[in-house]
Amino acid sequence: MTETEAAPGSQAELRRANQRRVVEALRAGGTLTQAEIARATGLSPASVSNMVRDLRAAGTVSVRETSSNGRRARAITLLRPPGAAVAIDFTPAGLTVALGDSQGTTLARESVAYDVAADPVRGVRRAVWLVETVLAGARVDHSTVTSVVASIPGPIDLATGEIGDISCLPRWAGFCPADALTEKLGVRAVAENDANLCALAETASGAGRGLDHIIHVQLSEGVGAGIVINGQLLRGARGNAGEIGHIGLDERGQVCRCGNRGCLETLAGAPYLLGMLPGQQGQGNGGGPATIPQVVAAADVGDPGCRRVIAEAGSALGRGIAILVNTFNPDLVTVGGELAAAGELLLEPMRREVQLGALGSAVRDLRIVRADFSTDSALRGALRLAAASAE
Repeated sequence: MTETEAAPGSQAELRRANQRRVVEALRAGGTLTQAEIARATGLSPASVSNMVRDLRAAGTVSVRETSSNGRRARAITLLRPPGAAVAIDFTPAGLTVALGDSQGTTLARESVAYDVAADPVRGVRRAVWLVETVLAGARVDHSTVTSVVASIPGPIDLATGEIGDISCLPRWAGFCPADALTEKLGVRAVAENDANLCALAETASGAGRGLDHIIHVQLSEGVGAGIVINGQLLRGARGNAGEIGHIGLDERGQVCRCGNRGCLETLAGAPYLLGMLPGQQGQGNGGGPATIPQVVAAADVGDPGCRRVIAEAGSALGRGIAILVNTFNPDLVTVGGELAAAGELLLEPMRREVQLGALGSAVRDLRIVRADFSTDSALRGALRLAAASAE
């Protein structure tokens, strides 16, 4: 096949095809000189030189001076696969987009406040705008993006890609974010539950690194868990595994958004915790804490109401986690999200309830700790999954 036949169509397509040929030659042959690459690919020396220059600028290859047949030459070594990965973190009140290389290393990121929960179509449109903004700011060509992963705070049906009826984005129920993003960005997108992505991040390079059995508990508007067993993420038959916020703990408790009473979420989810504090009707007039970070900050300086709310949330979480510990027997439980910043104010009552509610043999070596990445776990996990899916 001649060089002009490599990729019919636009010059951009031809350039990408020729770049792939250079990368494949290096994968197959190891370190090669530019002349050897030209012979292996059928590209002209000038084209190889241009491809190598671009790959070097992207950090994909290294170049060193050498000699071949007594003449000066340049030895080219493949450092990593080419391409960029994009992660999008959807939360009810905002968006974050991260750009990473093919190994999942973050290169750039941007966040915006936005009412994501109001409308899925507009939420995706805003996310696409933010992706384009990040790419432009980093001077990365859209054509180099090979994969996109979106973090969603709710269950996602594995068969259809639809968001379940009970999530922190109720108006997104039945919506397929991956399909919408794929259409808008022109790159295959994947949507994954946020707690699952947090678990991936913690097992890959966080508190759970090197462990095969961990449970990550993510505390935000709701309460979710990412469960890793034998090194594999457990999603369940329809993607609902880990929806621990709807474990029933108090049959006379508050009605949950799922329709049941006394779910764990009603005892540890952000809206419920804020509603327990005095002054919530007068937030704009010197009322109590309006956000979980404010609750944690007040507890840190001794506010008794905030400390009580956090401790009771920890106890409720411990009762729910004890069920998981008896069921899955993990090595480690990591806790992330804004409430996890309370540290031992939250974790100590959690551990106490787990000790009371789980088998002694299951808790003997169990550790319950704050997640290494806390509020950043979902984005990190999404970027790592995006990089892996690009390979």
